Amino acid sequence: MYWLIEDEDQLNVLVNSSFREAFIEVIPYNDTIHPAQNRASLVYIRPINAHKGFMVCITHSESLNALNARIDKLVEKFEVLYCRDKKEMLHYFPNCFKAFYDINPPPTTYIRPTTKTHDLYYREHKDNPELNLIIPIVKHYELCETIFEDLKANINKEKTKYDEFYNNKVSLVFNAIERNGIRIHNETFSEHFHPVVGECVYTQFNLKTTTTRPSNKFKNVNYAALNKENGCRKSFIPSNDVLYEVDISAYHPSLSFRLINYSFPTSDIHTHFSKLYKVDYAKAKELTFKQLYGGVFKQYEHLEFFSRISIYVKELWKEFEREGQITCPVSNFVYKKENLGKMNPQKLFNYLLQNLETSMNVRILWDMCALLVNKKTKLVLYTYDSFLFDLSEEDEEIRKEIDEIFRKYKLNIKAKEGYDYDFK
Repeated sequence: MYWLIEDEDQLNVLVNSSFREAFIEVIPYNDTIHPAQNRASLVYIRPINAHKGFMVCITHSESLNALNARIDKLVEKFEVLYCRDKKEMLHYFPNCFKAFYDINPPPTTYIRPTTKTHDLYYREHKDNPELNLIIPIVKHYELCETIFEDLKANINKEKTKYDEFYNNKVSLVFNAIERNGIRIHNETFSEHFHPVVGECVYTQFNLKTTTTRPSNKFKNVNYAALNKENGCRKSFIPSNDVLYEVDISAYHPSLSFRLINYSFPTSDIHTHFSKLYKVDYAKAKELTFKQLYGGVFKQYEHLEFFSRISIYVKELWKEFEREGQITCPVSNFVYKKENLGKMNPQKLFNYLLQNLETSMNVRILWDMCALLVNKKTKLVLYTYDSFLFDLSEEDEEIRKEIDEIFRKYKLNIKAKEGYDYDFK
């Protein structure tokens, strides 16, 4: 029985089969190229009820035929396609967002394996943009079989509320941001980072972190922590008219209010605290964050907000010690003691805040993606409490509509715009 599918007759057998669920893995042209700029060379399909997987050849040096035109028909026949990384898969098959199901959600951090053959080729020819097209198909097949064997037990695991949130919301919104890319001034970008062919770069979110707070790095460029002083932000420019950045003011304090059901008497949180502390604005901001992340200072325990925060942190820790886990609001993500290192009450609270931040932002990003459908304006970067838009003046009222989404979630924002990301 064949495992390599490289002609129409073989493909039709699989298309017309009774298989409805399968595991899928894509072999791109080169593993080092961003999925938004990559193409699929081979597609591994492992029907759940089959005894082996099939490697569908789209284009490869060992195959005379190319099945690029028919691969969509094959993929779309499956009701469920289990995968290692749904966000990544959506770059290759964006229309299959309902079928893809990520069986490797956080906090699991599965590192895609290699073979000795892959290591040898990538050591000698990593800059070849079509490298995977010359690595023997049988070695790619071996790799995919290994990935399936590593992850197959996850297929039958009970699906949690967080699994649904991750698959139906999280993966989709971050894939959407990645696909948009960011236009660059090529010379400036190359000066600060690395040479680039073309006028766009693409960010890559790592969603599978311990805290579930995504990192964002590609080719050693940390897009979540771009330097604000050395001029590197001038590299990023609009493809439309201006860059428009929205920052959420006092985000973690605002989120903590929701956890303790506390109503703040004013929208300007740090100014209010500066009066309570009897210090200036900058010092008040510093003091508030130090206490949220490091514990309440004795001299401020009498303040109602911090008194209630202290109680919440203690109760959260009791639950964690008693149950061995806590469940986060909004996302329903479960922090389990067995998956965490050395913990303490304040660290646990910080983890909870980070998860709440990300899950609230997923809600915001979901609304933003819906708003920007069929518009020229694009959301091109997200960084914790900051959202960067490549804004087109053709989209009338777009600033107002963007701001309205943040008001919907009762968040205070500050906005700025300019002709590059430096905003100076």
